[in-house]
Amino acid sequence: MYKRQVLQAVLDDVLQTANLRLGKISQGRYSLYRSQDIVDARKEQGLGLEIMDAFTGQARAVTTLSGGEIFFTSISLALGLSDVLESYAGGLHLDTILVDEGFGSLDPETLDSAISALLELQKGGRLVGIISHVAELKEKIDRQIVVKKDQTGQSQATIIGE
Repeated sequence: MYKRQVLQAVLDDVLQTANLRLGKISQGRYSLYRSQDIVDARKEQGLGLEIMDAFTGQARAVTTLSGGEIFFTSISLALGLSDVLESYAGGLHLDTILVDEGFGSLDPETLDSAISALLELQKGGRLVGIISHVAELKEKIDRQIVVKKDQTGQSQATIIGE
């Protein structure tokens, strides 16, 4: 019983912090919260997630999110967890984040919001690495490491924008 309450409290802290970023990225549309529903009485409850859609006024399961919605919700949760771990650890600073794909599932407006959120992290002192093939990112990211295979199959890395 006690373990579940501790996990719920930590998850609440993560969600509170994640929702700050999620609200910004989604222009106030989405927020996450812990589900109170009992899905399976054999499992510990209170650790599931649902998402509130301010546009519809309805809550829904996170399993119903589109690719783009999953992308920015996942980034918000990861950053929320990072922030909470830093605050709990007292002095620990997680200063690097790598984002691997997901950008291709975003519409242009959401892509701009996601990039803005990542650039804001960079301004805050974090190193942000993006692994992607999306051409629009090349226009928005000034410092890049481009990896290409040559004719022999060897990978060559080129640094752009130093």
